[in-house]
Amino acid sequence: MIELQAPGPEEVWAAAMRLKPHVLRTPLVRLNADADACEIYIKMENLQPTGSFKVRPAANAVLQAAAESLTDGVYTASSGNMAQGVSYIARRLNLPATVLLPADSAATKVASLKRLGADIRFIGEEEWWQILANHGCASLKGLFVHPVANPDVIAGNATIGLEIHEDLPDVDTVVVPFGGGGLSTGIASGLRVAGSRARVVAAESDHCTPLAAAFQANQPVRLAIEASFVSGIGVGRVLNEMWPLVRKLIDGAVVADAEEIVAAVRLLFERHRIIAEGAGAASVAAALAGRAGEGKVVCVISGGNLDDSCLIDIIRGRIPKPMLPTDRLPVT
Repeated sequence: MIELQAPGPEEVWAAAMRLKPHVLRTPLVRLNADADACEIYIKMENLQPTGSFKVRPAANAVLQAAAESLTDGVYTASSGNMAQGVSYIARRLNLPATVLLPADSAATKVASLKRLGADIRFIGEEEWWQILANHGCASLKGLFVHPVANPDVIAGNATIGLEIHEDLPDVDTVVVPFGGGGLSTGIASGLRVAGSRARVVAAESDHCTPLAAAFQANQPVRLAIEASFVSGIGVGRVLNEMWPLVRKLIDGAVVADAEEIVAAVRLLFERHRIIAEGAGAASVAAALAGRAGEGKVVCVISGGNLDDSCLIDIIRGRIPKPMLPTDRLPVT
């Protein structure tokens, strides 16, 4: 098993310089909504070129790679956002990109991948998990960019922590959507490099809560995944190689239900005119429910790649139907 370490100052600051030409320094603004116990701020990673924070870790991993490892291009296994990040940086560098997607990937993410020119391949859940566990696929050539458990990926995510500390140095808590743990541990690492003592809390959706279960059992636990419109978090379990780092850096897990997440997406649209996908709004939902503690709380909106049909349902006050494999866009 790969032993992951938190990136240190040299890695984090180098990533920040490396990423400047390729990513947006996203705004941090006060949420236009009242909360009883805290001041809520939002870090809008949904405004990145691919609609998600994943452009940071993808770009850092590819730009760090040796030239000979890129001869056959790059590939990743992802539910959609990391696939877009890898495809985006690959196109900027004139590299071929292959993406391995779960069958229920959101249609809007698939459409974006088609625009970016990626070679899209749908695979089953077990095969997808095996590729993550093996850190690659023997039948594919090129550089494999792991969506979570990769030192360069975590260092790329850490740049968000640097920006949060620069914009709000007295932040008390940062709430981060939890998919595989790369974002939350990266942000925690960046905050510590910057000298912050802020708590980092992971936000999950109640359709599947692998981190909350792992904290309770003191080890990763495999959970069933209920059907939900929320994608990108609740992927079934915490990866074994991520668990030691997650346990060291993350202060706890908070859970929001579908109604709370829908309300948060609608509030962000109505008050700030921004679109957050379900995973991205989980942090705001948990903070508005009072689960993030007191003081100044930053909620990371990790992505905004929400299907149009889901947004329409949410604006009308409905919980969107779960995304099924048959709902994805055809790849032609």
